[in-house]
Amino acid sequence: MLRPKIPTMPTPTGRVTPPAVVEPTAVMQHRPAPAPAAPTTYRPTVQLTPGAVVALVGGGTAVVLVVGAVLVSMLLAVAITGVSVAVCALVIRSLIHADAKRR
Repeated sequence: MLRPKIPTMPTPTGRVTPPAVVEPTAVMQHRPAPAPAAPTTYRPTVQLTPGAVVALVGGGTAVVLVVGAVLVSMLLAVAITGVSVAVCALVIRSLIHADAKRR
């Protein structure tokens, strides 16, 4: 029902010429031209104002606090999950032992 279409290679039309034969040529060594001096570009120096420094410090502090809160919450979630699994294992073990004592 669904068959992939396999592309076919087109057949050449008209007269086909064989590829040209390339003959080796003599190698001539030239001295490289001296490199031109790189143009100097004007780049303004970065000047930080006191307000920009305060903004950078505040932004960095905010990022550190947010990442720290996320990591601590993930650690807390893993710890709570581990404790709940341990409590479930103890309850199940207690139920199995209590059932075994009744028989």
